[in-house]
Amino acid sequence: MKCIILCGGKGMRMGGDVSPLPKPLVKVKDESLILHIIKIYLKYGVNDFILPLGYKGDLIKEYFVNLKWKINDFKLTMKNNVIEIYNDNLDFNIHFIDTGLNSQTGYRINQCRKLVNNEDFLLTYSDGLSDISIDKLINHHKKENKIVTVTGVNRESQFGVLDVENKLVTSFKEKEKSEEIINGGFFCCKFDVFNYLTDSKDCIFEDLPLKKLAKDNQLSVYHHKGFWKCIDTQKDLSDINNLSKSLWER
Repeated sequence: MKCIILCGGKGMRMGGDVSPLPKPLVKVKDESLILHIIKIYLKYGVNDFILPLGYKGDLIKEYFVNLKWKINDFKLTMKNNVIEIYNDNLDFNIHFIDTGLNSQTGYRINQCRKLVNNEDFLLTYSDGLSDISIDKLINHHKKENKIVTVTGVNRESQFGVLDVENKLVTSFKEKEKSEEIINGGFFCCKFDVFNYLTDSKDCIFEDLPLKKLAKDNQLSVYHHKGFWKCIDTQKDLSDINNLSKSLWER
């Protein structure tokens, strides 16, 4: 099963045009964010990835082309410029697709249609870390037999929650999780989802396609109650770097 990782956006809340790196390449615990995300899937045997590129996509290409010799010891034979990597444990494929600088998510997904080969596929963003079980997500998707399964997570307030009685605070809870479920960004899709997408660069997957799927009773939810964190701002990046990596590598 292939996995599409959306990584073409500008990530304006991370710095946008003034940032030297696209969001997927920002460092989390000395590794790029996108490599952490790929490793989530590798644990479950998913090793064929499609990256729809846009903003600074050339840097993402260069990162993966040079990745093995940068993170491993190696031998270089100068005569023929051959590199022999030692202890290489990265085994996966990536299809790089240029989907345009200002394209929306629905259009980027639609451009991957031919590579999916009429099969179910996984889909996620390049800014979310989680200890989600991809096997459980896939099993839920097959059991519910809907076109799209979205992972739902409980929203965490960015502010402290006050319980107030007679103008007095009776309790204070820091960043409490609410009962509201939000899009956690890990999807499993049937090939039929492409019938809900258009070839317009303005097609936003999270807008009309998902709304139409919900209206047609073709959008199921897998409720993940474990660790989940979206790295959307510099503060999010600082917060995740202060956490233990084991939280999303379990």
